[in-house]
Amino acid sequence: MVYVSFARFLHAFVAATLSSLSTATLARDIGWHDRIESRIEALALLQSLNADLLSHDSATLTLDRWCRAHRLASSSLIFADLLRNDTKAATEEQRAVLGVSPDVPVNYRHVRLRCGDRVLSEAENWYVPSRLTPEMNRTLETSDIAFGRAVKALRFQRHTLSAELLWSPLPEGWEIGAALPMESDAPLPVPDHVIRHRAVLVLPDGTPFSEVIENYTSDVLAIPEPHLSPTQATSPVIPAK
Repeated sequence: MVYVSFARFLHAFVAATLSSLSTATLARDIGWHDRIESRIEALALLQSLNADLLSHDSATLTLDRWCRAHRLASSSLIFADLLRNDTKAATEEQRAVLGVSPDVPVNYRHVRLRCGDRVLSEAENWYVPSRLTPEMNRTLETSDIAFGRAVKALRFQRHTLSAELLWSPLPEGWEIGAALPMESDAPLPVPDHVIRHRAVLVLPDGTPFSEVIENYTSDVLAIPEPHLSPTQATSPVIPAK
């Protein structure tokens, strides 16, 4: 049951951001039912993850905690799968953010961060190798390690450039009486990507060394519908990719 007090709290927490949410078109079945309770709970989970990501410097460690807290896999550690043949040059805007001239090398790295078999995020990273240690560069070039783990010793800080919720489970204005979707026993459709962050990583002295774009997938909701009783919800409901 969803209590009015909870709805009011959720309204206060998310109303400021709902107007900026974009509508995603590519939907998939996550195994939840298309009910108002499910939509409210999905929005609460997405806002919780978004707030956690925005309040910590390492997205990898944040996903570690999310994976562990929601028991998405037997191991709580996030693993990275490197897309080795993927290349993308830094744009002029990205070079300006990184504070480098056109002749300074900027490397590109594209990984999928997964909890067990579930891909929680796809991360694109443009970084300045001359601002990392030789060992860090070797590790990034030869292994599938997540970027945040590889450069952890730099004691870096993360500055968010943009943060978007790519999908709103509820329509704009729902909290002031806008029409809600019809409830049904049909699956709740969720797009492949639900959150996008763009951030710059800086050294303790403020020097930028990396720009990252992260697209978080619907697998971050790979848990049973939270409002169901333990006898109704016995296992994660999103099929592993």
